[in-house]
Amino acid sequence: MSGNTFGKSFTLTTYGESHGPALGGVIDGCPAGVPIDIETIQKDLDRRKPGQSAIVTQRKEPDTVQIYSGVFDGKSTGTPIGFVIHNTNQKSKDYTHIKDSYRPSHADYVYDQKYGFRDYRGGGRSSARETAARVVAGSIAKQIIAPVQIQAFVSAVGELTLPHPETISDFSFIEENPVRCPDVEMAEKMEAYIKQVRKDGDTVGGVITCVAKNVPVGLGEPVFDKLHAVLGQAMLSINAVKGFEYGSGFAGAALRGSAHNDLYNEDGTTKTNNSGGVQGGISNGMDIYFNVAFKPVATIMQSQETIDNKGETVTMEGKGRHDPCVVPRAVPIVEAMTALVLADFTLRNKNAKL
Repeated sequence: MSGNTFGKSFTLTTYGESHGPALGGVIDGCPAGVPIDIETIQKDLDRRKPGQSAIVTQRKEPDTVQIYSGVFDGKSTGTPIGFVIHNTNQKSKDYTHIKDSYRPSHADYVYDQKYGFRDYRGGGRSSARETAARVVAGSIAKQIIAPVQIQAFVSAVGELTLPHPETISDFSFIEENPVRCPDVEMAEKMEAYIKQVRKDGDTVGGVITCVAKNVPVGLGEPVFDKLHAVLGQAMLSINAVKGFEYGSGFAGAALRGSAHNDLYNEDGTTKTNNSGGVQGGISNGMDIYFNVAFKPVATIMQSQETIDNKGETVTMEGKGRHDPCVVPRAVPIVEAMTALVLADFTLRNKNAKL
């Protein structure tokens, strides 16, 4: 299996499965001398870990990271940073009922067809548990690119949507509610809705909005590695993501150029930000903002018709511990992947000019 490495100058290679003994990663390209705060990394992991509230999967994992190399006396050494997160609460028996069958809209069928073999325990390598390694690397990337600030939040759950999330500037309430929505009233509605969806044995999707502030001008490598293109790749590599739009996105297609153009101020900033902080594939110094759409989790606690590995029709019902809505736990993942992209381009940008 290839495709387990992300980045070009600052790279992350991840390993591990949902129900294996551990998962982790190797970071290469981190400059020497970067202060690495392990407590900050752990805090980011705690925001992603399962079992943190009543509206997420109840699998209990401490998700404690152990760094094995590349850090000494609190700073990066310039060598590969290897780390591990041990799995402690696997319940593989919850998945024996799908050993020979394929869950609708899951990766089961395509993994079996592509590799001729699959780890059915929690989805194996296709499980979103792999993203814990991304959060570790993303937290280190954030420490490289400071003072850039990255903040993601839930802007929609099902049809419950915040109007104009790109204009939100008060992020203080995000970590004060289990949905990670910055609006108090909407957060309560979203939480109640997710609980009802879980009670119905169903799942629901949502949208995460991400804003990156203090991004310098010049990040991005046209033509194939435009900043927004690599951000799109990063977001679409996250489990359950179905869409990515930056700046004005699809709504911008309905506008005329006279309404959509971002006019300049004398200092090079722009009066509006329909570009979403990216022009010509390069950051322009304005806030970068984008939306990431997540589908409903594929595993539902309802009977569904599917097929087995013999092509015969069978009926199955989801079992085990699953998120009724993935977006609350995906917020730190979106932030992490954003940080990986910006850190990679920051290091690549050193070759832009003498």
